[in-house]
Amino acid sequence: MEIILSESIDGLGEIGEIVKVKPGYARNYLLPKGLAVVADQGNVKEFEHQKRQLERKALKIAKTSEALKAKIEAVSCVFELRAGEEGKLFGSVTSADLAAKLADADIDIDRKKIQLDEPIKTLGEQTVAVKLPGTVVAEIKVSVVAAE
Repeated sequence: MEIILSESIDGLGEIGEIVKVKPGYARNYLLPKGLAVVADQGNVKEFEHQKRQLERKALKIAKTSEALKAKIEAVSCVFELRAGEEGKLFGSVTSADLAAKLADADIDIDRKKIQLDEPIKTLGEQTVAVKLPGTVVAEIKVSVVAAE
């Protein structure tokens, strides 16, 4: 089934591309969420007309993502947690903890956008990537120190 993407989707394509997907994926996920429209003759003509608007939307998203990236990178996330003798934590720092810390700094980020492969379980400093709309990636500096 051919569809026209109204939003950028990782692994599928960017705004405005005509892509071929399985019918179930389009019918059950992309179309109900408004992420795409069916690429029939009428929609293709309408899309050509709206292409300039989508390009402006993509530029606006990229601009706001860059501003958000600067805000995120200015925040320092310091966690003070109990740790054992060898620097291992009693517990861990998860993406939900990072999202809460960013929320305290008035930055609303979905925890699913924080690219943390495994929870942080050791003391020290780490850099964690945050995926933002418009293919922008911000980096958070996370410091984990031992609580006294």
